Amino acid sequence: MFSGSSPGAQAEYAAAARALGVELAARGTRLVYGGASIGLMGVVADAVLAAGGEVVGVIPQQLVDKELAHHGLSELRITASMHERKALMAQLSDGFVALPGGYGTLEEFAEVLTWSQLGLQRKPCGLLNVAQFYQPLLDFFDHAVTEQFVPPEHRDLVLADTDVARLLDALDTWTPPPLDQWLDKWVDRARPPAC
Repeated sequence: MFSGSSPGAQAEYAAAARALGVELAARGTRLVYGGASIGLMGVVADAVLAAGGEVVGVIPQQLVDKELAHHGLSELRITASMHERKALMAQLSDGFVALPGGYGTLEEFAEVLTWSQLGLQRKPCGLLNVAQFYQPLLDFFDHAVTEQFVPPEHRDLVLADTDVARLLDALDTWTPPPLDQWLDKWVDRARPPAC
C-alpha cells in the first residue's frame, strides 16, 4: 500500500484509509506498507491492527532516525535506503493499492506499474480514487493511450475504484493481460521507415 505521509485536506481520505485497513483485516490480507506512523500511512496501519490484522512496515533507517517509524506493527523491517525499501515492499507484496498521496506515492505506484508493463512482475496495481483524487491521473493515462505513448492493452494494468471493497475484489480477481512480445511490436511501430 502506498499513501501520503499527510492526512490530506479532506476527512474523506482518512475515512477511506480506515475503511481499507478494516477491509484488509476482515479478508485476512496482510498489509505491507512504508512503515511510518504518520498520515494516511499510519491510519491504515492502525486500522488493520485494531481489527486484528497483520501489518509489515518497511522503512529506511533515515526515516527511523527522524522518529517516523511505527513501532506497534506486527513486523518492522528497516532498510539502508529508499531503493531497498521499495524493492523489499514489492517482493513482500502480492498486489499494490495507492491511496491519495504526493510525489512519493505517485513515484512508488508508477514504478510498480512500469514493472508490470515490462513483465518484470505480474501483480495487480490499483488506485483508490477517494473523492476523485486520482481522476486527473486516470485522465492522463487515457490521454497517453490516445497519444500513443501507452499501448491500449496496458491501460488495463491500472485498476481504479472509489469503493474499497470493489477495488480489493478487482485486485483479487485480476488476470494479467497478455504482454508477450508487446515491446518488439511497439518498438517496430515506433521506428521511422527505412529510406
